[in-house]
Amino acid sequence: MPKEYPFLCAGEWRRSDESLPITNPYNGEIVGTTWLASDRDLDDAITAAETAFAETSRLQSYERAAILERIADGLESRQEEIARLISLESGKPLKDARIEAARGVFTLRVGVEEAKRIGGEVIPLDLMASSRGRFGITRRFPIGVIAGISPFNFPLNLALHKLAPAIASGNTLILKPPTRDPLTMLAVAEIVHDAGLPRGAVSIMPMSRAVGDRLVTDERFKLLSFTGSPDVGWDMKARAGKKRVVLELGGNAGVIVDRDADIALAASRVRAGAFAYAGQVCISVQRAYIHHSR
Repeated sequence: MPKEYPFLCAGEWRRSDESLPITNPYNGEIVGTTWLASDRDLDDAITAAETAFAETSRLQSYERAAILERIADGLESRQEEIARLISLESGKPLKDARIEAARGVFTLRVGVEEAKRIGGEVIPLDLMASSRGRFGITRRFPIGVIAGISPFNFPLNLALHKLAPAIASGNTLILKPPTRDPLTMLAVAEIVHDAGLPRGAVSIMPMSRAVGDRLVTDERFKLLSFTGSPDVGWDMKARAGKKRVVLELGGNAGVIVDRDADIALAASRVRAGAFAYAGQVCISVQRAYIHHSR
């Protein structure tokens, strides 16, 4: 029987009235079942995240680093399990899924190091005689509740690109994983839940488009972080109000094959860069410029 994956909302595991069976795109078999969060679930998550922010914003660097270290250790201990889940629900080849799982551990380890050096800087102000001997000091402060929306093509690592920085910087996060393959991050949510964060600091919840749109428009979010298509991303930015917006959108990557290139190697790499994962990669090769002598 396929495993059930309740979602993490406001520090507790929940189900809703709207189930979401996830199928393997290769053979149509059900991989597992989760549920779509409701408007009430989202409200509870936002309230809990605002409350938790009073604690996360006071966490010391070593405390934030230790939390991320525990998440990294937990992911590393379940790395093969997570890789197989990525492969099953997204259709990604297992070899590539294993690379993504390993990269996810690396992403969290980088977050550990960033948590130790998010501080500020000293800026010299002695640019003219009247400011001789003066300097300025900048400090970085957490901003509040972050809304994260991650895409289907890298269901683990691109979600961790939102989770790790949020924790490292002392903010709280509500993450909407992709509805096509949300189970990976719901499995990771089990690790996050046990890592020692304040209750409700991180919620990971699949949502319908209508509910998820509130991540864009709700003024209680202080930052929106979205990874996905340019059309959707720029539309979100236009509707996001006063909150800060971070967009990681699709690229238009070109490759240059110069006159001294190893043609066999170049052809192999361009082919992989263009068609790996059916081209569903934001840096996939879309144009090739080849020297006329070739």
